[in-house]
Amino acid sequence: MHFLTVFWKVLFAFVPPTEYWNGWACFIVSISLIGVLTAVTGDLASHFGCTVGLKDSVTAVVFVALGTSVPDTFASKVAAIQDQYADASIGNVTGSNAVNVFLGIGVAWTIAAVYWKSKGQVFKVDPGSLAFSVTVFTTMALVCVMVLLYRRRPSVAGGELGGPRTPKLLTFFMFLSLWFVYILLSSLEAYCHLPSF
Repeated sequence: MHFLTVFWKVLFAFVPPTEYWNGWACFIVSISLIGVLTAVTGDLASHFGCTVGLKDSVTAVVFVALGTSVPDTFASKVAAIQDQYADASIGNVTGSNAVNVFLGIGVAWTIAAVYWKSKGQVFKVDPGSLAFSVTVFTTMALVCVMVLLYRRRPSVAGGELGGPRTPKLLTFFMFLSLWFVYILLSSLEAYCHLPSF
């Protein structure tokens, strides 16, 4: 595992300690590195999708989303293990997705809109298959919330996380299958095998 992560360890060794400039140097360099790595990751995912013949929407739903969600998943697992209740781990999932959507898209689109408005042009983003994908995602999210509420019953698992082995595994495989169904439906719609909205 060290061999796979040595590049990242060396790269982030250039982040200054928090003692410099009351932590501002660390913050500025960290944010800059995150921005550069995000751009590189996005370009690599786009090139990979182009190489294997995937549409950008499918590449985004599968690879880019997976790349942004895996760290949040591990953070949620650590929170679930260390906290007595599931609030921190489930709150981390919803909070990180809210930041991705509202800041990740909102700030970038606002900057682009202001930039193009200053040039006398209008910034437009083609919605593509966004309505279909958001509808499928919302449906799957509601199913997940209903499952979590059902798990609260003492006769089932007694809480959102943990509990007896059988309900735990059933919940895991159900959530994993919902993710696969979401990817399948979004991909089929992107390639016009399903009607769009």
